[in-house]
Amino acid sequence: MDETEVLRRKLRFRAWHRGTREMDLLMGQFADAHLNDFNAEELAQFSDMLSENDPDIYDWYCGISVPPVNMMSRALQKFLVHQRIAT
Repeated sequence: MDETEVLRRKLRFRAWHRGTREMDLLMGQFADAHLNDFNAEELAQFSDMLSENDPDIYDWYCGISVPPVNMMSRALQKFLVHQRIAT
């Protein structure tokens, strides 16, 4: 298994284990849908996203607040338009 695949697995795990069930579903489903297509830069951007606080990410996703300029990236833009699958 190459380093990129190891990183994808770690990021997928982190996305599904956020601390709140709502964010587990939101971030986990996003990771499942997009991580395999992300290049190295987008994987790094997603890793940075996962370091942010759940309430902040949730507010960005719901449009309650705007992400800081330094957080804007292709990965975050994809996340903000991602449609969660109802479970």
